[in-house]
Amino acid sequence: MKEQLKSLSKGLQVYKEIVNYGKPILASTLCKRLELNKSTMSRILQTLNKEGFITYIEKTNEIIANNLDDSTNKKTKIELIIKATKPLLEEIHKKTKECVYLGIFSNYKVLYLNQIDYSLRKVKTRNNIGLELPIYNSALGKSILAFGNYDLEKLRLNQYTHQTITQLQKLEKTLEEVKQKGYSLDISEYQDNMRCVAVPLFNNENILIGAVGISGTKDRLTKEKLNKLGILLQDITTKYQVIC
Repeated sequence: MKEQLKSLSKGLQVYKEIVNYGKPILASTLCKRLELNKSTMSRILQTLNKEGFITYIEKTNEIIANNLDDSTNKKTKIELIIKATKPLLEEIHKKTKECVYLGIFSNYKVLYLNQIDYSLRKVKTRNNIGLELPIYNSALGKSILAFGNYDLEKLRLNQYTHQTITQLQKLEKTLEEVKQKGYSLDISEYQDNMRCVAVPLFNNENILIGAVGISGTKDRLTKEKLNKLGILLQDITTKYQVIC
């Protein structure tokens, strides 16, 4: 009986890790993250697959979770993320006085979950909540791509402004720079006259959730100011333990 409970506990840990990882994951990665040997992991995954809890992606052998009610689970998870990150967004807005965004990965786009702007400016950034926008030419998207594990060849690098990156090699180089600096920039790559800066956001288990960032007009957000704000965003986000 004790052995059965132990096996059940391990199986639940593996399934939880697959769900929380937020994107397809390899068995070898699961072994490292959970410190389980290959044979034990193989048995657990076979059982989860047989019972319909997980699916293997063809060609890559990556694993995804089969949520019992995917739409309900996704909605619940999004609500948890919004609630858990609201104090963070409010502090960023308080210290920067700029419009603050929260976004997550969604089928190689950025899904904007929340936006805060209490400023009294006559001209404000448009409301993006609920929109899915290109991931490769936004500050939020670059932070997500840089710190996540995604297939960049799936991206269609369409041009939106004369600043938009349309070559995969250049995007890869940019994402490496984002990794080194810890924050990403959008210098009018999606909209003319608009600039943005963002940082990746991790939960309390160090799993990438998405990204948070700010945007404003280029007359307010000079390149020098953007870099300073990038460092400020890093400092603020590291103080928060996002549990979701």
